[in-house]
Amino acid sequence: MEAKRLHSSKEKKIKRREVLGKKKAIDEAIKAASSVKDHLASFLPFRHYDRNGLSVYLESGSGDHLSSPMKQYIQNLLKVNMEGPYGSEWRTEEKVKRREMVAPEARYIFVREAPKTSVDDMSSTMEGIATCTNWVGDGNPVVGFVQYRFIVEEDIPVVYVYELQLEHCVQRKGLGKFLMQLIELIARKNRMGAVMLTVQKANLSAMNFYTSKLRYMISSTSPSRVEPLIGVEKSYEILCKAFDEEAKAKLEENNYIGDG
Repeated sequence: MEAKRLHSSKEKKIKRREVLGKKKAIDEAIKAASSVKDHLASFLPFRHYDRNGLSVYLESGSGDHLSSPMKQYIQNLLKVNMEGPYGSEWRTEEKVKRREMVAPEARYIFVREAPKTSVDDMSSTMEGIATCTNWVGDGNPVVGFVQYRFIVEEDIPVVYVYELQLEHCVQRKGLGKFLMQLIELIARKNRMGAVMLTVQKANLSAMNFYTSKLRYMISSTSPSRVEPLIGVEKSYEILCKAFDEEAKAKLEENNYIGDG
């Protein structure tokens, strides 16, 4: 009996060391990923996007280093794109987003119009600025951004996309898919197990974009999966794309996209 107790105690100690070791590894992965100042540096081909009549380039940023014009721009674009899907919840949600926007752990990829060289290009650019963007800061016009963080969900290190916002004039040109592919590469490069994000149910085009075009799944952490009877009343779903078996088991288990 004594030997059995000793064996059980030893097993518990080993298991505890394994759990602590795994937690340490996850914390170190999050810390390492968050300390990288420019995640684009590892993906030079993704710095520019020249397709479907668009010519833009990307640059990195962080929440605690946003200029005043950039803060105002983010707030304006969020209001234009999200006030409709959020409906009556927008006034409260806007305050939350303003806090999230400037958090030190918030990472950004900004999309700027590429500088034009010819007279025709410059004329086209000026017309685009007048109708497409409300950018009033320094540098080339900003026409969209991605905001993301490295966090832990269900003991899995993940990239959580807080915002993917594009101006109307650059939508439906493949840019959103391009940016999400980049985010997935950043996640894999930094040893994250998945990419996750939240989508308003009312935002049907966004839901279709992520689930149909990009093959994201409704996560097992989404309200509709955790408590279906309560979740049906919630205005959002949590989506994910897992990269390994452990992440899939914890974040995509018993998964399905609604049956209509």
